[in-house]
Amino acid sequence: MSERLEDIAAAMMSAGKGLLAADESTATIGKRFDTIALTSSETSRRDYREMLFRADEAMKTCISGVILFEETLFQKAADGTPFVDVIRAAGAIPGIKVDAGAKPMPLFPGETVTEGLDGLAGRLKTYYEAGARFAKWRGVIAVSDVLPSFGSVKANAHALARYAALCQQAGIVPIVEPEVLMDGKPGDHSIQRSEDVTEMTLRIVFEELADANVSLEGIILKPSMVIDGKKARKASVAEVAERTVRVLKRTVPSAVPGIAFLSGGQSTEEATAHLSAMKAGYDLPWGMTYSYGRALQTEALNAWGGKPENVAAGQRAFTHRAKMCSLAATGGWKKDLEKAA
Repeated sequence: MSERLEDIAAAMMSAGKGLLAADESTATIGKRFDTIALTSSETSRRDYREMLFRADEAMKTCISGVILFEETLFQKAADGTPFVDVIRAAGAIPGIKVDAGAKPMPLFPGETVTEGLDGLAGRLKTYYEAGARFAKWRGVIAVSDVLPSFGSVKANAHALARYAALCQQAGIVPIVEPEVLMDGKPGDHSIQRSEDVTEMTLRIVFEELADANVSLEGIILKPSMVIDGKKARKASVAEVAERTVRVLKRTVPSAVPGIAFLSGGQSTEEATAHLSAMKAGYDLPWGMTYSYGRALQTEALNAWGGKPENVAAGQRAFTHRAKMCSLAATGGWKKDLEKAA
């Protein structure tokens, strides 16, 4: 495969395929395992991810890339095959989460800034040598009647731009992820508030990317959809699609090769329906697909339950969900297809 950033980004946006976000930190995957009464260990984490990565039908037909946690990038399957090689054998591209998490931002109550820039250039060199060809950094934007502040959005956008520049210097495609929270505090904001904040955030992010000399042709944008707060009313699928596309068309340059949405607290079916509505209903200047974690994994995790005898059941559940997301990425998902599974 070509090592040009533009070509890697194009491969990540292959038609009908999306990204599997399997980059949960040790603490986060521990919480997921708690839901199935499974102790999180290096072995159990390996077994779970191996179940996903060896689901051949899903991986080969629906997944263009896999975002990994650092542990997983260097981990091997039970038979000794490096996970990077398992992913490549399925025709997908290995990627890596590189940020150190969102930390409280001094003098900005209720807001955070993502850390991890210190030493990142050296880490990216190591990740590239290990096989990673794209990376991910998440900036978190809190929403309320008074938040976010301009200062916090600016700080997170600046960090995203610095990270993106370091990635491109290392030959790695940066996924730029500014997440406007739907489930923050108090979480009852309107969809109009979400739209306004998302538009402001994306404008500032692209200003910072330009100032950092980042090549837009060699990035993937991973935004949240425009959705009302978790405790507010539920907007219709059509309204979410309309507002999200409107914001993206106002703020995202056509030079960007692709948009891969995060699911951001939505249910599995909501995330699928919203993506499909956008693809089916609008003429878009960029590719559009999914970069889902929970929305791709929840059903598989529950079917597997941490038991070796349930690996096949877990893979079937993952394959079904991946196929539904793949249909959504082409605008062809319909609710009755869920019932037919």
